[in-house]
Amino acid sequence: MADKTWSLLLDAELFTPISSPGFASSWQSRLFSPGAMVFDENGIIAVGEQAAIEEKWPRSQAAQVISAAGRLVTPGFVDCHTHPVFHNLRAHEFTMRIQGATYVDISKAGGGIRYSVRDLQQASEEQLLHVLLPRLDRFIANGTTTIEAKSGYGLSVEAELKSLRVLQRAAEQHPVDIVPTFLGAHEVPDAYRGRRQAYLDLVIEEMLPRVVEEGLATFIDVFCEDHVFTAAESRAVLEAGQKAGLAAKIHADQLHDNGGAAVAADVGAVSADHLEHTPEHMDSRLLAAQVVPVMLPGADFFLSSPIYGPARRMIEAGLPVALATDFNPGTCMSESMPMMLTLAGLQMRMTPEETLIAATLHSAMAISAHDRVGSLENGKQADFVIWDARSPAELPYHFGVQLVQSVYKKGRLAFQASAARQRT
Repeated sequence: MADKTWSLLLDAELFTPISSPGFASSWQSRLFSPGAMVFDENGIIAVGEQAAIEEKWPRSQAAQVISAAGRLVTPGFVDCHTHPVFHNLRAHEFTMRIQGATYVDISKAGGGIRYSVRDLQQASEEQLLHVLLPRLDRFIANGTTTIEAKSGYGLSVEAELKSLRVLQRAAEQHPVDIVPTFLGAHEVPDAYRGRRQAYLDLVIEEMLPRVVEEGLATFIDVFCEDHVFTAAESRAVLEAGQKAGLAAKIHADQLHDNGGAAVAADVGAVSADHLEHTPEHMDSRLLAAQVVPVMLPGADFFLSSPIYGPARRMIEAGLPVALATDFNPGTCMSESMPMMLTLAGLQMRMTPEETLIAATLHSAMAISAHDRVGSLENGKQADFVIWDARSPAELPYHFGVQLVQSVYKKGRLAFQASAARQRT
């Protein structure tokens, strides 16, 4: 202790999920008031009530003492479903949507994913990195310290590899942890219209081996919808990825129940995401197969959908429901996890504590990272956020504003609000 190698966080309303053994979540959490935490760059050393912590870890021996001044402290958010590698925006489609065009209408008109594909294929790696880094800045400014990030706007061998290499380069330059996912089966590109099987062959036989050879992805994903890829086609993609060493994730049942959740259960996917139209009988199958259900309320909100993911039902079934932004240029242009908490509360009837657990520990489970992030527990990374708030309920309640005071990533200050905001 005399070497002063550890830091001490004091005076916090410290909220953390509590990891439970096995897969099913008990939705347990703790609020230490006042709470304290001892940490260094290697991880969290101790966390608990302040008096007990200070008795063993006196502030006089700390390398630095950080006072939360009575503010709420939580784990950094884990955003387990994002599409951040794209070039230009699609704001023109927002106008089309307001005027009544649906997701499918925009896609059939050559917009949507296909627009971003044509755009990304023309962009250089440097151009993509240039626009990606500010997006990562916005993630961390909203309290997110880890993201899962998908390719999927390349849809050719070289463009998909380009997207994943950009993620690799960004991870080397930015404090946000990036977990890469290969999503070559995101859409059928223009060059393969009417030749869907030929494109699937390209994904499985050419793209996938290159991705694995270069070590560019942890997961493989597929957009399972009948107008994109059927359940049988999705299963083939995921099984090929698993055989090559990648873990499976799936876009399932967003627009229709076409068997996406069943595919997830059958192949043992780590997560199934969206699930707006997943039937109730699938809950027990997802639980038995240990598939994390990921809710993406931002996409439902942006699409003006009357149907949101069945979070309340799945919680009652014992599933560890996770939350993510689905950040992408077409259906959820938002890096704000706090906004997702608000939507999850109002539209899916999740309590503030449940939304925080879903956006941290359960989201970490959805990317197999819950052994190192997602809660403030001994041995995990010191990824935490100090909020301009006093209770968990304030985060979804006080929506649409910047409440982050500071963000620490692996024990180091990664974001600090402006001096003017520090006076609040």
